[in-house]
Amino acid sequence: QVQLVESGGGLVQPGGSLRLSCAASGGIFSHYVMGWYRQAPGKQRELVATITRAGSTSYANSVKGRFTISRDNAKNTVYLQMNNLKPEDTAVYFCNALYGGTGYWGQGTQVTVSS
Repeated sequence: QVQLVESGGGLVQPGGSLRLSCAASGGIFSHYVMGWYRQAPGKQRELVATITRAGSTSYANSVKGRFTISRDNAKNTVYLQMNNLKPEDTAVYFCNALYGGTGYWGQGTQVTVSS
């Protein structure tokens, strides 16, 4: 059973930055495709970014050029560096691990972008 714990959320002003972390345990981290999703109030959960086992990345159009996903297999951790944050980035951000067709979720961390 894979367990994921997110951290790093908070309140930030527009134009600011945050770095989210997701620590994994209970599995072989390097085998997982990792992703970040977010869900704003009243909206569906949406994919923000993914990173493969080999380190290839992909991003939602809304965050390209502002967000960077990375992973440290030695620390069993995936990160999401978020720069130039906008009010529309406000959401609960969830970490996801995918392996063999099975997905695992963290509990989420709140990001609020407001002046």
